[in-house]
Amino acid sequence: MELHRPAWRPIVLIAGVVALAHLGVAAVPRRWFDEDLVVAIGRHHLDWGAVDQPPLTPLLARLADAIAPGNPVVLAVPAVLATAAAVVLTALMARELGGDARAQVLGALGSATCVAAAQFGHWLTPYSLEPALWAVLFLLLLRWIRTRDDRLLLLLGVAAGITAQTRFQVLALGVAVLIAVAVAGPRDLLRRPATWAGVALALLITAPTLAWQAAHGWPQAAMGAVVAAENQLIYGGRALVVLHGLAVIGPLALGLAGCGLVAMVRDRRWREHRFLAVVFAVLFTAFALAAGRHYYPLPLYSAFVAIGAVALQHRRESGRRRAAWPVVLLSGVLATGALGFTSVMAAPRFADALVAASARAYRDVPAAERDRTALGAGPYVYATYLDTAAPELGLPPAVSTNRAYGWFAPPPEHQDRMLFVGEPGRLRDRFAAARRVAVVDAPTPLGTYGGLVPERAELWLLTGRTAPWAEIWPELRNLTLDPP
Repeated sequence: MELHRPAWRPIVLIAGVVALAHLGVAAVPRRWFDEDLVVAIGRHHLDWGAVDQPPLTPLLARLADAIAPGNPVVLAVPAVLATAAAVVLTALMARELGGDARAQVLGALGSATCVAAAQFGHWLTPYSLEPALWAVLFLLLLRWIRTRDDRLLLLLGVAAGITAQTRFQVLALGVAVLIAVAVAGPRDLLRRPATWAGVALALLITAPTLAWQAAHGWPQAAMGAVVAAENQLIYGGRALVVLHGLAVIGPLALGLAGCGLVAMVRDRRWREHRFLAVVFAVLFTAFALAAGRHYYPLPLYSAFVAIGAVALQHRRESGRRRAAWPVVLLSGVLATGALGFTSVMAAPRFADALVAASARAYRDVPAAERDRTALGAGPYVYATYLDTAAPELGLPPAVSTNRAYGWFAPPPEHQDRMLFVGEPGRLRDRFAAARRVAVVDAPTPLGTYGGLVPERAELWLLTGRTAPWAEIWPELRNLTLDPP
């Protein structure tokens, strides 16, 4: 198959507009607890793993902190670059499949107008990096199908290992691809030594993080049930999670992906690519049954957007034309609205009030007792707000028994007092005295964590610890958002 020339000018223009838009929104004051958690891990707890994520994204946050501490635009740069890269990679996948300039541009527009990418593309989180990383995997796989160059399979293994250091979901993609190829072909892929060498490379790169999870009792595996229970409270059922996930793909990307899936089933030209339809069916069903976050399937769509763009080219070449610009326009409007909506969704009002009240309360602790006073928090979200506070406030690193924080180190043993932000729960029983010192009540328009994290928080001074931290911490460690 002869490839068309890359349509670099319009593709780079689209990606550049996306990048500039996200950098502009990144400069608006915002607080997003997922990003704050990444920053907190990078600053204070960088390791080969954490309860709910591998180490690559926190490492990027640490590097951004080293370059420009506390600068939200610099922090957003890796996410913005990944979001723009996903646009370019989707267009290149369309080209790899025989797409002309129009198909390449349509694929780029599908990625650029994704509603979820507009919402998340300027927050440094694992799921903002994942679509671009999966797009790299799909592009390498599509190129191998065209060229049968086995060196690509080794690169695929390296890329999969790096992707697994962002989120473990790519391991499910690898399993789904191997199953789908065994079912639908090209089975030649399974007979190539380079395929299994690539698998070995991926597992070798992932091994340190898997070892961390094993050493800590596989806490990420337990997160699945926790997330499903939270989604039940937020949405009321799996069906609404799935519908929300489809809605945030965007009309153009969703329409193109649908065209691509139909074409793979009906058109013999896609015979060697039909295994991707099996991959989509397996992973989408798994995501739906697992009741994970609505954005979990997002990285899956780029290849199908590209296939759909080329499938429409085939229709156009056969004389069956259909205007795509109304859907492009609608998708652009929705993506622009989603981009602006993030400023409301990530309003910093409650976080700023919580941090300010905590800083005042910590300053009020007598200087002679401050070194003996740990700073603790109930929901891990509160702890992330404290850990990403401005350095001039003088707050120490926060501790918590909740979520990822529960697997970090407890306070040093000489700290027998704690300024606690949130509901102390059973922790109060481990101290001789508890005194409420402040209340924060500053709700934001959309709440925090789907309303599961209260935006009214009490601050307590706990004194006279009655047991060692080494005994308290494992006993109160928890993954849910309930008080310790």
